[in-house]
Amino acid sequence: MASLEALIFDVDGTLADTEKDGHRVSFNQAFQEIGLDWEWSVELYGELLAVTGGKERIRHYLDVFNQAFERPADLDGFIADLHRRKTAHYTRMLAEGAIPMRNGVKRLLQEARHKGLRLAIATTTTPANVSALLQHSLEPAAESWFEVIAAGDIVPAKKPAPDIYTWAMQQMQLTPEQCVAFEDSENGVKSAYDAGIRTILVTTNAYTVDHDFNGASLVVDRLGETQEPFKVIDGNAGGKQLVDLALIESLHGGF
Repeated sequence: MASLEALIFDVDGTLADTEKDGHRVSFNQAFQEIGLDWEWSVELYGELLAVTGGKERIRHYLDVFNQAFERPADLDGFIADLHRRKTAHYTRMLAEGAIPMRNGVKRLLQEARHKGLRLAIATTTTPANVSALLQHSLEPAAESWFEVIAAGDIVPAKKPAPDIYTWAMQQMQLTPEQCVAFEDSENGVKSAYDAGIRTILVTTNAYTVDHDFNGASLVVDRLGETQEPFKVIDGNAGGKQLVDLALIESLHGGF
């Protein structure tokens, strides 16, 4: 087994619980802004999350849930404009501090930096969303913590395709055996696994707790803090109560 060199993180649902009270709300605000009567409920958004990528999610909504909508001649342009408006609402929410990092995230990132591990991001969300989240929910200089931020449309095929992980590892000149991936969803696990990464740690959230995480090394409900330890959903945590580098190294080495 190659030595562990890098931790690669998904963003939405993994670094922060952004979906229900962040992205969903921002989509609805964008719809209202241009006079659409669309309203994505918590339940509907859970179904839409099966599709990765915001623009792709809007198109899927029209194809499956709102076929009666009279599509404009330039549908691609309409969707792109709607998504830009949504991103503006979302980044404003982040700037207001409305979306904190998930339990244990800052602790683990600080430990990894202290021990000299390389950090990267592999996500389908836009670069603007990533920047705003890191700056406002972690700390102003947090973008510099990550050697590579692979985000948005930097590759044509989004998760569950492996492309975003493959691209990130290529930029870092690393092999899959040198990396650990952090995800929250079935699509994310498929993406990392098909990119060759075999150590995948999942932190579930309300939308993904019932997903199929086949291929993951460990599934927990959070990374954990001293006063708020994680709950193991699947896998062997070796008696640990926090996801720290010792546990990650053990998972990477196969215990």
